[in-house]
Amino acid sequence: MASLLKPPQPISSPPSITKLTSYPKTFNFFIFNFNYPFHHKTIKKHFVLARPFFPLNAAYTQGLYVPSPPSKTNKIELENDPISVLNKRIRREYGKKEVTRTVMDSEEADKYIQMVKEQQQRGLQKLKGDRESKDGTISYKVDPYTLRSGDYVVHRKVGIGRFVGIKFDVSKNTNEPTEYVFIEYADGLAKLPVKQASKLLYRYSLPNEKQKPRSLNKLHDTSAWEKKKIKGKVAIQKMVVDLMELYLHRLKQRRPPYPRSPAVAEFAAQFNYEPTPDQKQAFIDVEKDLTERETPMDRLICGDVGFGKTEVALRAIQCVVAAKKQAMVLAPTIVLAKQHFVVISERFSVYPDIKVGLLSRFQNRSEKELALEMIKNGDLDIIVGTHSLLGNRVVYNNLGLLVVDEEQRFGVKQKERIASFKTSVDVLTLSATPIPRTLYLALTGFRDASLISTPPPERVPIKTELSSFSKEKVISAIKYELDRGGQVFYVMPYIKGLEEATEFLEEAFPDVEIAVAHGKQFSKQLEDSMEKFAQGEIKILISTNIVESGLDIQNANTIIIQDVQQFGLAQLYQSESTISDLTQSKAPIG
Repeated sequence: MASLLKPPQPISSPPSITKLTSYPKTFNFFIFNFNYPFHHKTIKKHFVLARPFFPLNAAYTQGLYVPSPPSKTNKIELENDPISVLNKRIRREYGKKEVTRTVMDSEEADKYIQMVKEQQQRGLQKLKGDRESKDGTISYKVDPYTLRSGDYVVHRKVGIGRFVGIKFDVSKNTNEPTEYVFIEYADGLAKLPVKQASKLLYRYSLPNEKQKPRSLNKLHDTSAWEKKKIKGKVAIQKMVVDLMELYLHRLKQRRPPYPRSPAVAEFAAQFNYEPTPDQKQAFIDVEKDLTERETPMDRLICGDVGFGKTEVALRAIQCVVAAKKQAMVLAPTIVLAKQHFVVISERFSVYPDIKVGLLSRFQNRSEKELALEMIKNGDLDIIVGTHSLLGNRVVYNNLGLLVVDEEQRFGVKQKERIASFKTSVDVLTLSATPIPRTLYLALTGFRDASLISTPPPERVPIKTELSSFSKEKVISAIKYELDRGGQVFYVMPYIKGLEEATEFLEEAFPDVEIAVAHGKQFSKQLEDSMEKFAQGEIKILISTNIVESGLDIQNANTIIIQDVQQFGLAQLYQSESTISDLTQSKAPIG
């Protein structure tokens, strides 16, 4: 097979080129990119990258990443940080079985709000800026020399402008030429000395983002910019206060602890695999939340793809349903919701009294009405679906548990609706890539968290190959997989490119069954394609990132992603789950 480019390693010698092995149970994770910005320097058949479009070493590693332990000095400083001290006390209080008062009084709450705002500000500075001060603190400064012509920047006092460039000019006060930064605004061109610009400017967006403002601010009229700053400050303050009110309100809520039913132990015994140590701890954590606490559970289960988060959710569902309450499983896509429905239906098939239902936009009107009626009457014990479950028409009979899979995939309105549930029911969130806010709330103690970091015993690390796009490499990779009896995902960022890719692959593999899947298809067409692919009738599935989250196709060992620059890092990370979400041998070449 043609050689594929490996991610650049932090060494002086050029990266080596590797070929696919013929190991029979190897999974492959290919990333192909059009217009990949590299120089062709042919040195012993190596490609030397000129400017990677994102930090590849941070995104792709050949083995497990083991962070270096912090020094004793840094550890002491972190432990004595005022936010850390307060967070420790919050976690201690929140972890008690009986919470008889809110964690913080009004004075402490005000202090904590201020600390949260400061920490958010520091995080924003770290993302938007380029440098740190000598004392290790994060500064607002952005290095003007790192800006490119056309980049959008924000001046603290004037607002959003477009960076034009840097050049020497003679100032009025001195005849010596000085370096100036030139910035375009809606009503003129401004120039700032480089030293001054580094203190007053920061980026509008990260370097690899293409986010554009609606308009540029005016240089001679800053009133609109001042209003926008005030609006932003108010929005941040409201968000912080609302979050605190929500989680402090949860601490005051009470519900009877769930009984330790023998049915839960019987259900656990049906699990066909030996749980990992972290899985066992997660089982214990969730069981204690449900059976020993009177406050509603709000726990984050954070773990890599294929590490067993779903089994933790299934045992929580069994505990709640055994107590005659309803459980809701919320998934971001219909494909993932359908898979959850199949898995849950199979696991609970030995319990004839427990009814499992599916609600989605792909159902016809009569099916939806029947499902809504059964939910309202309590005839359905477990309800699986997409954001349709959050609609106003859905009335639950006795909802006890909300399971949210891949929370980061939901929009703002859906998250607000999810938040409204959190004040009264137990909530279990599953994610391999939690959003920063979710992770921060877990770290500060407002949300409990269980980390599943131990892989299943037979899991083999994922390998990723990065290469410029060529049809020959794609054909070679697919042929390699098909020859060993496997199946292939071919993922593209947009629907409009699927037809061209289909024509290319049908021409290259005329005797191979190929199908297309995306979110705009009719429900029957999408379900048929996914069903045939799962059964092995379809060998190549061309799709958008609708397949990125949690799909379990046993024989799909290779995924090819085209136009990788159009995907986010979380999307690429989740895409691995389509070929590695197994409890057996796993090893993409990537």
